[in-house]
Amino acid sequence: MQRTLVALIASFVLVALAAPAHAGDYARALPMQFELRYGPIENCNVNCRPWVSATGMIKPETARDFDLFAQSHNLRGATIAFDSEGGSVLGAVALGRAIRRLEMTTTVGRTMVPSSGDPRTAALSPRGDCDSMCAFVLMAGKNRFVPQFARVRVHQIWLGDRREDAMAASYSAEDLVLVQRDIGRIARYLVEMGGSIELLEIALRIPPWEPMRALTREELARLHLDGRPDPVETKPVAAVAMAGAASSTSAGRSTGINERGWGLIEASGRPALARRHPLTVEGEDIGSFDLMFACGDSPDQLVVTYAETRRTRDVQRAPAVLSNVEIMLGGRSTSLAIKSSSPGRPLELDTFASGMLTMASIKAFGEAANRSLTVTTSSRDKAATSIRVGNFGVVQNFSRLASACAKISQQRSANLNEKN
Repeated sequence: MQRTLVALIASFVLVALAAPAHAGDYARALPMQFELRYGPIENCNVNCRPWVSATGMIKPETARDFDLFAQSHNLRGATIAFDSEGGSVLGAVALGRAIRRLEMTTTVGRTMVPSSGDPRTAALSPRGDCDSMCAFVLMAGKNRFVPQFARVRVHQIWLGDRREDAMAASYSAEDLVLVQRDIGRIARYLVEMGGSIELLEIALRIPPWEPMRALTREELARLHLDGRPDPVETKPVAAVAMAGAASSTSAGRSTGINERGWGLIEASGRPALARRHPLTVEGEDIGSFDLMFACGDSPDQLVVTYAETRRTRDVQRAPAVLSNVEIMLGGRSTSLAIKSSSPGRPLELDTFASGMLTMASIKAFGEAANRSLTVTTSSRDKAATSIRVGNFGVVQNFSRLASACAKISQQRSANLNEKN
């Protein structure tokens, strides 16, 4: 089975790498679909091998859909290739158990269907993603393989409708019971699959405002998600084929800023939309930052400022100074100019950066449901952070900010006219 899978993916690589990926990106957002495919596309009548393509989101009913699919095909011992953003905990656990009952081999890969020819034939690209709960379904394989260019990424178990702005959301006791129950289900499932509980521990480090954590090649092997022997992985062909405090004023930080949502404050004599957010790396608290959008010199612009305090556990030195701060909003990245990045109190670093954004971009940020922006930083010692900040409170305060900025601009124009 192991040699068959390596040969299966290796024979498809040249076609897969040349195939467009945009269709697969769309399919990953839909409910998971199962299809039996054959390849390689060329000369399939001589050297054809089957696999099950599993593409899309895992829903509560996905395991039922898979059982219906399995009734029409002989899947015992077959290979199933995942390209998925994850999804339902219950759906993933049930799907994993169904796959284990059939003693299937699991892998990660994007199925690329040609625009012409036999609709059953396809290419299997190693550049697939298995995210969130998909990683736990991957564990269900009797044999498990992760291609060199595939990604397996994890994050915390969270309530889906509150993931985009987790800090601003409210949680009831029932919500906490639900999350803890699901964590228990996953732990029991991992034991059943013969997996490592470390996979769950790594996932639970990553809060919803951080990007998903990609497992390293060493972790994939240690966690039993990639069972390839070392000689296969070191061959060139196989490598391609498998292939803090609220009162802080340091660094220009302001008082009265809320962590639970965006609010209107006054900063340096100008109204500003502001929010404070924890700064974390794999869930470990290393500080916090303030993000503010204040009235600019023209009514259609806002001055964005980033004021951060980060800590270190290294008793010998403070964190390395930042070399880059960027904000990703609406698909566009804006680099902020770092005005200062220097040690504050012992073992702390204070950083202040600023730039410009349009009033229209912040208006769009506030109006869209579940919209978020991402703040990324990097430092001279290559350390990096990436934090997603939701838009709770923007829509309630934006009109007041825009009105105040318009008045400031009008007053400025009137003062200039008087001087002239």
